[in-house]
Amino acid sequence: MVIPPPARPPRIINFLKPYVLKMSFSNKYITAQVFHQPTATVASSASSQETALRTTMGNTHDVEAAAKIGKILADRLLFKGIPAVTVFLKREQKYHGKVKAIVDSLSHAGVKLI
Repeated sequence: MVIPPPARPPRIINFLKPYVLKMSFSNKYITAQVFHQPTATVASSASSQETALRTTMGNTHDVEAAAKIGKILADRLLFKGIPAVTVFLKREQKYHGKVKAIVDSLSHAGVKLI
């Protein structure tokens, strides 16, 4: 008779922090995406590469552009009904400059940061 191993409870982190904000910066563009961790899908994204945004922005890679990207992403998240996100910073990313501009514009627009 084979005894199955005891059932483990599901990982709590999947339920407490399902939406994660990830940012990437190149020399020309800024991209911010919100992932749904349990299903590994992109819930919403905003980028300075979008043609509708490039025409309204003068510069696509500075701090002001990052703030606009954060505001647009926050509007898209609230429209989809996502009230809170977790910020994921890579090892080389520090909380200042473009990163701070995106995160601050998200919080000022009404998205809660966990």
